[in-house]
Amino acid sequence: MSKDISNTLSSKQVKLSRDKISIYRDLIEDKVINLFYELIVLIESETIDISEFINKYNDFYFALGESGKSCFREYVVEKIIFDENIYSLNMDKELIDVVKNDLSNLMNIADFTSENLKKNAVESFKGFEVELCDIENLPRWKNNCDDLKTDYPEHINSMIDKFMKSSDWSEHAVDILNFHKQFGTGKFARYKAFTWEEIKNEKILRGIDGPDPIELKDLIGYEVKREVIIENTLQFLHGFPANNMLLYGDRGTGKSSTVKALLNKYYTQGLRIIEIPKEYLSGFPEIIRDLRNRPQKFIIFIDDLTFEDGETGYTALKAVLEGSVEAKPENVLIYATSNRRHLVKEYFHERKGLGSSDPNEEVHASDSIQEKLSLADRFGITVVFSSPTQDEYLEIIEGLVKNRNIQIESQELERRALKWERSHNGRSARTARQFVDYLEGNLGIKG
Repeated sequence: MSKDISNTLSSKQVKLSRDKISIYRDLIEDKVINLFYELIVLIESETIDISEFINKYNDFYFALGESGKSCFREYVVEKIIFDENIYSLNMDKELIDVVKNDLSNLMNIADFTSENLKKNAVESFKGFEVELCDIENLPRWKNNCDDLKTDYPEHINSMIDKFMKSSDWSEHAVDILNFHKQFGTGKFARYKAFTWEEIKNEKILRGIDGPDPIELKDLIGYEVKREVIIENTLQFLHGFPANNMLLYGDRGTGKSSTVKALLNKYYTQGLRIIEIPKEYLSGFPEIIRDLRNRPQKFIIFIDDLTFEDGETGYTALKAVLEGSVEAKPENVLIYATSNRRHLVKEYFHERKGLGSSDPNEEVHASDSIQEKLSLADRFGITVVFSSPTQDEYLEIIEGLVKNRNIQIESQELERRALKWERSHNGRSARTARQFVDYLEGNLGIKG
């Protein structure tokens, strides 16, 4: 637990702690921390207004709660862990003494309790006509959280817990450095999956709070296909040459689920996934610049990839796959899924130019046709997922039923599975999973 030094500090000393921060300077501009600082400044001012103090106090309390935290110490710890600065990005050990000083000053701020703040405020209000109960009745925030619960993975929770139980944050300067070396900084330390999207004409890389939790063990069938994908991904993670991949085949066969499951398997080894909708492929250069020289490995994931003739995204993807002037970083691969082997749609009228004397037809029509057909060839590895046979379909269902520990006679299971396939979407891994979802719910509701 933290030592009680903050309760012996005055508001003036806490203000000075904030002013002395060097490397973590961005944190003092954080909304919640800045509101806290404004409170401290107000207490230290020569003229103080009780109404202004109460308003600023409640502004801070509200902002802390709006952030999802009730504990100020936990809030500051998370800001430290996810901060991007010259120390976390460059991992310069020569800065470690400066970082230690910053961490000590941030601890002074984080551990300054609401009770101590009120006590300092009362001292400042001496000589003014003030109802002390107006200050004493203000809500209090937590500085220690014994029941800390987050949705973060274990390695992040472990770092948060280390700070929360520490009596001297400066001792963890090296721990922070090692954390950044292994798990990255900023949003890339906080999230494992991202999507590239456009909001108000501004394209941003948004972290996904709740990515699909599917795991490789949940995927039954297509083991040989997945082994190729896993092998390529492991080569990539371990710094060896690896290929961009195209996963194509029939719908519902588990192409997208396989890529998502890779993330959940290898996230702690540095894997991150960025999903780019086809209409935003022109953003490739911006994304690549943001990912270059980061310690993580990034799979850029394009789901359900097909192009109409003339779409601009085709040119952007082709440039990245072939290698433009700005080379694709070694920590980036492209995995795409498609229901089509030929990613650019081709029409019969385009082939008229092959033997036509029509002046409106292209002279070298065959070149255009080959250009369209060749996009898929620019992926180093292509893995084909075809619809399962009846036996394979039943094997998938049997595996899912076993994994979920659903109790049903094998003959009854087969009868119901085949009936489901005939009346729904045909045989596929997706149909199998939908049937097992139905079966589990149906049997459960019947007791």
